[in-house]
Amino acid sequence: MIEAYDIKKSYGSLLVLKGINFQAKAAEVLSIVGASGAGKSSLLQVLGSLSRPDSGKVIIDGTDIFALSSNALADFRNKKIGFVFQFHHLLPEFTALENVAIPALIANERMGAAKERAKELLTFLGLGERLTHKPGELSGGEQQRVAIARALINRPSVLLADEPSGNLDTHTKKEIHKLFFDLREKYGQTIIIVTHDRDLASMSDRCLEMKDGEFLL
Repeated sequence: MIEAYDIKKSYGSLLVLKGINFQAKAAEVLSIVGASGAGKSSLLQVLGSLSRPDSGKVIIDGTDIFALSSNALADFRNKKIGFVFQFHHLLPEFTALENVAIPALIANERMGAAKERAKELLTFLGLGERLTHKPGELSGGEQQRVAIARALINRPSVLLADEPSGNLDTHTKKEIHKLFFDLREKYGQTIIIVTHDRDLASMSDRCLEMKDGEFLL
């Protein structure tokens, strides 16, 4: 599902990715661990097309993503890749249902269909009674579930999560960890998780460790 070849990325004179090669299978849950500054988030941003590498190639579901035009890449990202971050980035003036529906509306989905899909996802994630609540009325774990539903609304092939439980208490972390595997079983996404949490990493199908911009062998 994901192939990356010889990915290099610098910020000024600092080389943060030193020729990364990476593959992830369809419906695989894969964790990437390592100390702060190892290059984990930088790699995730490249895999998700949020950051363009200095050199190398990323292929997702058969598409060489950085060979696409800017508009085609934005459309591909919207439809094929879902993102979950440590901080939820929910829009405070909108309800849970509206927050989840927004990416579908950007993809030109009809309002009725987008909201129905959002309701289905939120109900699956245990938030069926919280559809009309705004982010400020939800707990941290509930906000993260809304963010996950938003990432799934366009049925992406790939779900990328950057420290998805880093801002949560221990009990909620366990719930979010289990949720990723429930999602894989129901929707079949390839899920890449950057995390400091070794418990989450140990649950994954595969765990890779980064140090100084490279994977440890």
